[in-house]
Amino acid sequence: MKFLDTNIILRYLTLDNPSKAQKCESLFQRVAAGREVLFTSTLVIAEVVWVLEKAYKLSKTEIGGLVQKILNTPHIECDEKDVLMAAAGLYGIKNIDFIDAYNAILMQVKKIETIYSYDTDFDSLPPLKRLEP
Repeated sequence: MKFLDTNIILRYLTLDNPSKAQKCESLFQRVAAGREVLFTSTLVIAEVVWVLEKAYKLSKTEIGGLVQKILNTPHIECDEKDVLMAAAGLYGIKNIDFIDAYNAILMQVKKIETIYSYDTDFDSLPPLKRLEP
């Protein structure tokens, strides 16, 4: 198993460097075919979202779909894959930050219904209840 870093995912998704993008495509084909297994982290996925949003100006819907595409690739492992998949979906349909979407899904998994936050994004995510200290 090898670790998959942010920049490899970005080259593959953005095609901004054709030579590197082609090599990344070959890597993902080997992985999808089961010839290699990769592991990535929640922070890598969060960084991918941030860069696609801020640097490449993609829509949240596009980004959510791209993240799900990567996470759905056979033989790419991630400890919180189910949470990240759901967060990418929520991020793609709601006007909230990816980290807020991730935290909302994690709260749901952990059966936490109340959050202390000044971030009003959580108000649009029933049944979550937002409190201010």
